[in-house]
Amino acid sequence: MKVTIEKSEILFLYESKYSMPNGDPFTGEQRYDEETKKVLVSDVRIKRNIRNYLEKQEKQIFVTDNTKKGITDAKGMLKFLSDKTNEKDILKVLQSCIDVRLFGGISTLERDKDLVNTHVNITGPVQFALLNPSLNKSNLRIHQNTTHFSSKEGKGQGSIGTTSLVPYAMCQIQGWVNPYVAEGSGLQKEDLDEMFKALWYSTNGSEYTRTKSNQHAILLIQIVYKKQNDKLYGTDRLITIETEKQEEEIRSMDDYKWNFEKLRGAAKSEKVKEIRFFTEIDEIENQLSAIEKFKKMEI
Repeated sequence: MKVTIEKSEILFLYESKYSMPNGDPFTGEQRYDEETKKVLVSDVRIKRNIRNYLEKQEKQIFVTDNTKKGITDAKGMLKFLSDKTNEKDILKVLQSCIDVRLFGGISTLERDKDLVNTHVNITGPVQFALLNPSLNKSNLRIHQNTTHFSSKEGKGQGSIGTTSLVPYAMCQIQGWVNPYVAEGSGLQKEDLDEMFKALWYSTNGSEYTRTKSNQHAILLIQIVYKKQNDKLYGTDRLITIETEKQEEEIRSMDDYKWNFEKLRGAAKSEKVKEIRFFTEIDEIENQLSAIEKFKKMEI
């Protein structure tokens, strides 16, 4: 099925207060660039949020542990989905999963007389930057906490743990939508609409955990190009914040002002068809609505 997907870039901004936007899986500490003092969030963290939300909406997901059979490997998951959907074409099995249509997927199943297209590599038309720096600098804070249970058998008291928390960060996630590979994954416009909802609501409440309970979605932007080969340089630097304080002292949006001048300039480019946005902050909506080519999207 031929699809028509517009080439676009994504900017998603959310604030984090005394929380941990993205812990390192090896150290358990917040990802952080010590040279720039910027908080970092990985693409894996963002995709996990999106997948979790979509699965709660009963969308079929490929990268998940919720198979009800304890399947944790890709080959087992593909066979499970093949049986579930009664589909023997593994390409179609993969394309039935919304996260594959968005982010891609791979099958390296052994040849099987009952299956076809067992070796499939679907490139994802939607990608996010591997590591996304915050707009502001931040000094991490060490937080100590005690646990009820002891760390070793026989000890009479709970253990003490330490966690690095972010006092305040305006996190910015950058992403891209590639129309050239969208047809191969089966991506539809409706999938993008669902992904934008997932991006917003997974950050804004549905994926709250202890370390992410004080995060709030602020602004979602989709820069839509006129042609598939159009590209703007430096889209990750189109939005900045200005403060009279040291950036490390910021604790809320009351401590700075938004600067959308470069974003306004980008909208004037002949390469840009329109810039779609969503926010629940009246001040931001009023500023962006007044700019030519800006259109508020529905979430």
